Amino acid sequence: MNFEIVPIKEYEKEILRNLMEKYDYEFTQYTMEDVNPLGLYGYSRIDHYWTDPGRWAFFLKVDGRLAGFAMVIDYPEAAKTDYNVAEFFVMYKYRRCGLGSWAVERLFERFPGSWQIKYHPKNLPSVKFWNKVAEKHSAGNYRREGRPDLAYSDGSPAQVLVFETASLREKAL
Repeated sequence: MNFEIVPIKEYEKEILRNLMEKYDYEFTQYTMEDVNPLGLYGYSRIDHYWTDPGRWAFFLKVDGRLAGFAMVIDYPEAAKTDYNVAEFFVMYKYRRCGLGSWAVERLFERFPGSWQIKYHPKNLPSVKFWNKVAEKHSAGNYRREGRPDLAYSDGSPAQVLVFETASLREKAL
């Protein structure tokens, strides 16, 4: 399998919007969100990825086929950090083949520094994945916090991981 992480061009944002609907639909098993009157979930901040500095959106591809997306912002939602994984989605067909781990590594190489990753505590595959990522890329030096102030729509408090990528620490030594 050949993995790619490709910056999304503005003219491709409708493709991202379409993938975001699949992501949001899947996520409703945890948040119990409803669709809007148009039958969509909608992601109001997509346009901002081409108008605001400090936002980056990427397609994840396997053998040239769309397999998901990653969205990074430099807005510290839960803690003072350099970067935040705003959204991350690997389509079901491409899970457990190494794409997610590979893509996260490319993001950390591209954006070395301190990171925060927020996840829903009921999304157990996500819990396992992101804790493994934090453990590996921080050499075990990370903190996890429950954040009721960042609760999801179902009332579940967000879980947030905060760490520096190992590459940044190595440069400092």
